[in-house]
Amino acid sequence: MTFQRNPLNDDLVVLKNATAIARSVKNIVFTQPGEKFFDEDFGSRVSAFLFENINPVTASNIRDEIVQSVLNYEPRVELRTVTVVPDYESNAMNATIIYDIIGADIPPQQLDLVLQPTR
Repeated sequence: MTFQRNPLNDDLVVLKNATAIARSVKNIVFTQPGEKFFDEDFGSRVSAFLFENINPVTASNIRDEIVQSVLNYEPRVELRTVTVVPDYESNAMNATIIYDIIGADIPPQQLDLVLQPTR
């Protein structure tokens, strides 16, 4: 604990919140719209893009979808960069999300994801 106040809720900033926020961002990326009850728009369409041809255009579409979904559903973070790189050997996309946690005095967080199509 840093014993600093969180400006959003006047509570203490706890380091374990960084893990909870990382898990939330990951859940947003991997949840398909319609999977969450009472909020059918929640999630991203990343999984639909994974069945497209692996090329820079598809990587750009996935990047845009990740950015839009995180901006819409995770107000605790401020995105710095999102990069998606095709991995032709593994038939996958490697995504790196770098973000700041709003109200926390910690360095930028990095989340690395391997996006592969599943049947």
